[in-house]
Amino acid sequence: MPFREINSKMVEAQVVPGQKMYSQRGAMLAYRGDVSFTPSLTGGQGGVMGMIGRRVANEQTPLMSVEGSGTVMFGHGGHHIQVINLTGETLYVEADRLLAFDGSLQQGTMFMGSQGGVMGMVRGQVTGQGLFTTTLKGHGSVAVMAHGGVIELPITPQRPIHVDPQAYVAHHGDVRNKLSTALGWRDMVGRGSGEAFQLELSGQGAVYVQASEEKL
Repeated sequence: MPFREINSKMVEAQVVPGQKMYSQRGAMLAYRGDVSFTPSLTGGQGGVMGMIGRRVANEQTPLMSVEGSGTVMFGHGGHHIQVINLTGETLYVEADRLLAFDGSLQQGTMFMGSQGGVMGMVRGQVTGQGLFTTTLKGHGSVAVMAHGGVIELPITPQRPIHVDPQAYVAHHGDVRNKLSTALGWRDMVGRGSGEAFQLELSGQGAVYVQASEEKL
């Protein structure tokens, strides 16, 4: 169920019988056809246990299921939208950045400490992302929200990417991420560059970076 970008802040999805998709509640802007919108009391997949896990991880966001036959246009808060097509990889993204995604994608949560150990947990606190993040895995499309435009930067084993934690949106692939620091004496006396912390992403995949340091 791919998304078609209408402009930088609106996407259109084709809804077909027998296939479900999820979106943030209230993100529908317009639709054609016979389409129904139902609040997802469990916040996505996995039933009650999945809901409990996401709530404990603070990765719970109000979702609705979208079913039927027709086309639906989505957008939310005037945020810029980036469509990410997955071909079997895992996407790592905060729940509140999800605008809509294919119901066929496997939804889960990941403890940040499992990538980067203690620094992974520190990263969650520094970036304001908490200790967990949402994962979506499989074949399908995801529409995520960001401030400003979004650029996709490829990550290769030979060329890791360093990203400002506040500009980070999401990443996918076989990627390791950790928080790196560049604290020096200038930072201690208030004469630093303001770039004391960066996310280092290495491996094989891609990272999405927004044109702003403002969180949603």
